[in-house]
Amino acid sequence: MGKKEVALVVCGVAAAALAAAGAAAVVRRQMKKSGRWAKAMAIVNELEDKCGTPITRLRHVAEAMTVEMHAGLASEDGSKLKMLVSYVDNLPTGDEEGLFYALDLGGTNFRVLRVHLGGQGKGVGKQEFQEVSIPPHLMTGTSDALFDYIAETLGKFVATEEEGYPFPGRDRELGFTFSFPVNQTSIASGTLIRWTKGFSIEDAIGEDVVGELTKALRRNGLDMRVTALVNDTVGTLASGRYYNPDVICAVILGTGTNAAYVERANAIPKWHGPPPSSGEMVINMEWGNFWSSHLPLTEYDLALDTESLNPGEQIFEKIISGMYLGEILRRVLLRMAEDAAFFGDTVPPKLKIPFILRTPDMSAMHHDESPDLEVVGKKLQAILEISNTSLEARKVIIKLCDIVATRGARLSSAGILGILKKLERDNITASGGQKSVIALDGGLFEHYMKFSASMESTLKELLGEEIANSIVIERSNDGSGIGAALLAASHSTYLQAPAES
Repeated sequence: MGKKEVALVVCGVAAAALAAAGAAAVVRRQMKKSGRWAKAMAIVNELEDKCGTPITRLRHVAEAMTVEMHAGLASEDGSKLKMLVSYVDNLPTGDEEGLFYALDLGGTNFRVLRVHLGGQGKGVGKQEFQEVSIPPHLMTGTSDALFDYIAETLGKFVATEEEGYPFPGRDRELGFTFSFPVNQTSIASGTLIRWTKGFSIEDAIGEDVVGELTKALRRNGLDMRVTALVNDTVGTLASGRYYNPDVICAVILGTGTNAAYVERANAIPKWHGPPPSSGEMVINMEWGNFWSSHLPLTEYDLALDTESLNPGEQIFEKIISGMYLGEILRRVLLRMAEDAAFFGDTVPPKLKIPFILRTPDMSAMHHDESPDLEVVGKKLQAILEISNTSLEARKVIIKLCDIVATRGARLSSAGILGILKKLERDNITASGGQKSVIALDGGLFEHYMKFSASMESTLKELLGEEIANSIVIERSNDGSGIGAALLAASHSTYLQAPAES
């Protein structure tokens, strides 16, 4: 064999070896990818199992909610559910008439509203409002500075009354929605327990927030009095009842979550005040703090709670509300990236940033119906700087969205069932003619359509079709603002006074 032939043989052997090595590398890559995929799918399947909400579990959650409601009504510290007495014992009836104002302070913005009520069932007439940002320095300054700024804004807003105030000699009346923790002591007073949402005004803590606002109104020469201090959920209930007398409770499903309902006064053992003439009292449940051993909690929920500003509190809220759903999804994706290299050999740095993935983004991905799931790809790129994801990976992300959102939606329905059970309205059929209407507000319910659809279908599943036909969910628009004005009207100082022209 000549040198040329030998060289050819050597080259052939080398090529064969290289080909074999290349094939082996491909096999190893495929095996590695297959192993990664199996790990990722194991994480998904584990999440789906731990987030499971079979009907039996949901019934247990509903029953636990009812038990905790009873305990919270019995004593101040009887339950994780605070079951706060709102002092609202007269809900709007539709007969309210006149011009009323509302102030809605719940975050870095506040709104002032002017509402014209027609009386005799004529409903809400002209509505006007203005939204104002609070300068950051006022959020950490003094009580006087904050409330003077609000009073000045109210004064300018009052000055825009087109036809003037129809009741000369009377103070204008205001409903004050104050969405911070307060210890309410009457329909128009309550002491601030603590600030949240970036506020830190030390000299206001322990003070009556209505008193602080009233002093500011006087300093600014404004003839206005607060006749109702309300929580935003109570306002939503009032707004719902104004339009529909069958409304029995209100639920907010937005960034946070809460519920309020109408309770019989004699079913509130901890109430020691005079019996309300209506025989009823609105209860602010603060249901975001509900906890039960039946709640399907995962390692991601427990870690989120531990790392939160209020560990051990608001557990129900942390698994069903808009502030947290996207964060739960991020935590699952981070584990898949770390343990299963779901996005490649390097963990995307942005994926490590808490709350970078918001629930509206999760909703947009969940609702993506394009053939190649283009929205999912764009969201991953824009928010997390993750590119070149496969269609299979995008489908997995859709599934994760569904698992997290469905759990939240179904648990929300179980909470509503708990309220219905407490009011003994979980067994009334539509043939009886009695409707139980739930006023529902909040961006999560309004905009996350797969969430709201799952919630409504779950309620029917829990109740059965015949009973479910007697339960109606109605969206309540701007309950916290309009509701405050309506409560100012239904608790007006001048209710017994003759109308002045």
